[in-house]
Amino acid sequence: MHFTQALASQAAMVLTKHRLINDLESMFESLIQLIATAIDDKSPYTGGHCRRVPELTQLIAEAAHKTDTGYLKNFTMNDNDRYELKVASWLHDCGKITTPEYVVDKATKLETLYDRIELIATRFEILKRDAEIAHLKQHINALNTQKPTPDATQYHKVIKELDNDLAFIKHANTGTEFMPSTDQERIKTIAKQSWQQAGKKQAVLSENEVLNLTISKGTLTKKERYIINHHIDATIAMLDKIHFPKHLKNVPEYAGGHHERIDGKGYPNRLMREQMSIPARIMAIADIFEALTAKDRPYKNAKTLSEALSILKKMQEEGHIDPDIYAAFMKEKVYLTYAKQFLDKRQIDVD
Repeated sequence: MHFTQALASQAAMVLTKHRLINDLESMFESLIQLIATAIDDKSPYTGGHCRRVPELTQLIAEAAHKTDTGYLKNFTMNDNDRYELKVASWLHDCGKITTPEYVVDKATKLETLYDRIELIATRFEILKRDAEIAHLKQHINALNTQKPTPDATQYHKVIKELDNDLAFIKHANTGTEFMPSTDQERIKTIAKQSWQQAGKKQAVLSENEVLNLTISKGTLTKKERYIINHHIDATIAMLDKIHFPKHLKNVPEYAGGHHERIDGKGYPNRLMREQMSIPARIMAIADIFEALTAKDRPYKNAKTLSEALSILKKMQEEGHIDPDIYAAFMKEKVYLTYAKQFLDKRQIDVD
C-alpha cells in the first residue's frame, strides 16, 4: 500500500515537472514570437518577415537533411536540432528593435520624415514660372516698342526640358536594383541649375539631395545602410546576453550569421564558408529568398519565382551563398512549396 502511494506520488511529481517544462517551453516560444511580431509590426513594410523566414528556414533545412550524397550527406537533424534552428530563425532579426523607423521605412531615396520630392517639384514650378514671366516680359516689351513678337520656341523648349528633368528626378527617386552611372551623372548635371528664393540664388538640388538621388542600389545611403547592417551586431550582442540551455547554445551563431557570405565578403565578421555552420548558411538563403519575393518592401516590387531564382542562381555562382544548400533547395523544389503558401499566384511562374 505504502509502496503504491509512494509510486503514485513519484508519478505525480514527474507529470507535474513535465507539465512545468512544457509550460516554460511554451512561454519561451511565445516570448520569442512576441519579439518577432513586435519587430515586424514596427514597420508596415517588413510585416511578416520574421514569421516567414522561420518557415522557409525549416523547409531548406529539411531539404539539406534529405540529401544523402556529396557535401551534405553527413548533415542530419534530430528534433532538438530542428527546435534550435527554429528558435534561431525566429530571433534572427531581433537586433532590428534598435533600428530607427525612418531607415527601415525609407520607401524613396529622398524620404526622411516625408518625401522631399515635392519640395523639388515646387522649385521646378518656380523655374517654369520665372521662364514664363521672362517670356511675357519680352512679349510686352515688343508690343510697347512696336517690334516683332518674339518667337516662343525657346520658351517652350525650356519648359519641356524642365518637365523632362523633373520626371527624371521622380523616376530616380523611386530606387531600383541598379542605377547606371550615366543616370547618376545626369542628376549631377541637373543639380547645377539654380533658382531664386527671396532674391537669393540657390542650387535646384542640394548636396544631400544629390547624394540620395545618386544611390546606385535601393534607397539607402552608405550611412543608412550601415545603420541597417548594425542590426546584426545588435542581434549578436542581445543573444549573447541570454543564458541559453545546452540544447540551444548555437542560437546566437545561427541567428548572427545570416548576412555572412561564403566568400568572406559578408558582415559583420566576414566569415568564410567553413567558418560558418550549415544551419547559419541555410538561414542566409532563407533570408535572401524571402526578401526577394516579399511583396511588402517599400523600395521594390515583389519578384516572381523565375526572377528570384535567377538572382539566387547568380548569387550562388558569385560565391555569395552555399552551392550545396542551393542545390538541395532546387532539387527539393523548396521554392515552390514556400511559394504556394506565401506568394501571390501571379508570382508563381515556374513549377
